[in-house]
Amino acid sequence: MAFSRRSFVFVLLMVVVGLNLRPALSSIAPLLARLQETAGLSAFAAGVLTTLPVLCLGLAAPLAPLLAHRLGSERALGLSLAALATGLILRGLPLPGVLFLGTAMAGAAIGVGGTLLPALVKRELPGNADLVTGIYTMALCLGGALGAGLSIPLAELWGSWRLGLMSWSLLAIFALILWLGYMPAPAATPLASIQQQSLLQLLKKALTWQIMLYMGMQSSMAYIVFGWLPTLLIYRGYAEANAGWLMSVSIMCQIFSALGAPWLARLGRDQRPALLLMLLCTAAGLWLLLIAPLAWRWPGAVLLGLGQGGSFSLALTLLVLRTANSRLSGQLSGLVQGGGYTLASLGPLSVGLLLQAGADITHIAWLLIGLIGVCCGLAMFAGRNRQLDNEDGKLVTRKH
Repeated sequence: MAFSRRSFVFVLLMVVVGLNLRPALSSIAPLLARLQETAGLSAFAAGVLTTLPVLCLGLAAPLAPLLAHRLGSERALGLSLAALATGLILRGLPLPGVLFLGTAMAGAAIGVGGTLLPALVKRELPGNADLVTGIYTMALCLGGALGAGLSIPLAELWGSWRLGLMSWSLLAIFALILWLGYMPAPAATPLASIQQQSLLQLLKKALTWQIMLYMGMQSSMAYIVFGWLPTLLIYRGYAEANAGWLMSVSIMCQIFSALGAPWLARLGRDQRPALLLMLLCTAAGLWLLLIAPLAWRWPGAVLLGLGQGGSFSLALTLLVLRTANSRLSGQLSGLVQGGGYTLASLGPLSVGLLLQAGADITHIAWLLIGLIGVCCGLAMFAGRNRQLDNEDGKLVTRKH
């Protein structure tokens, strides 16, 4: 994979931006028990707090093509970074309701930024879009791991969970400065041009729904882990810090599979074997962490991380492999991430409701494993070697 200087700068910028698109989600979970004690959050309110950014992420994702059309994809991404930094500052202020408001704003900003980047990758590096998407996903996973692992240490360092949460805005401001200084030149034709294929035509394609539902199911597992894994582990008897580090190790392991899964997917005729392997690793990791004896916690954390990192990387890879050009990639990205993340938001909320109702951890674990089984069925369709393309003004699905 050979890079020009322009491509190399773009990849570095993509990594820095990617680092910012998960700490807002993963930094809350290790502090959730503390927030329930100090801020008086009920299990339901905690569920809402973990669901809110994912829901806003999904609702905001379809706005990305509209912003790209009006501002250009590059400026729209800069605007999303500015909104992210603002939301991260807001959620730490000692004012009524701003914890939820700032969290929602950060989630919406992530939805826009995360939708724009795959289409930019398809435009800037079309020949290696799937492998570069793996690098981008690796940056997302590393950002998530930093958010989970440093959340409590930062709160202890600053002597306040509020300042600890606000400190993540510094990383977003740094990314914004770099992006404004070195972002790629605007394309002659915006990614979201007026002549775009109708979104309704995309919605009529079975392939769109297959990828969207796969994205939603696997993302639901990811955000349940981001939002509730430390709490579930604490219920099993772990200390707060140990639970946070188990989650951090799991997310760190996502880095390796996020980078390696697209390479693995290239070995076969389609992505189905790679998708199923990653989902089985996820299921095994959940079983070891939440059901098996406590001695199996570290293998469980590793397997969970490898499975989730690879599953998410392949989900983003499908957005570029299942479209013939960057314009369609941007549209599919907005639809799939919008619908998928909106569906995914039900996961953390459901876990909060189950815990408030007194559900046993083992029962919750088996429910999650069952949902992974459903996701395997979706992967068998989404992983087939198909591609959406324009033909005589119509949207068609053909073998790639």
